[in-house]
Amino acid sequence: MARRPDRIRIEVFGPASEAETAEHAVSPSNEAILSLARLIGRQMAREQFERARALERKQARQNRSGPMR
Repeated sequence: MARRPDRIRIEVFGPASEAETAEHAVSPSNEAILSLARLIGRQMAREQFERARALERKQARQNRSGPMR
């Protein structure tokens, strides 16, 4: 699997003109923040899932290699 870069670069640009309202000026940065939050949330969920799967595999190995009677 190819190594992913450690950093994600997100650029937020201000409004093109001052005629835009404050609501429209904030929108691009909110969009970037939401995208970043979504990426972080997905990564956290992926890591949590991987930890749970690793624990299940560990418990399955322990059950298989338990004491024989």
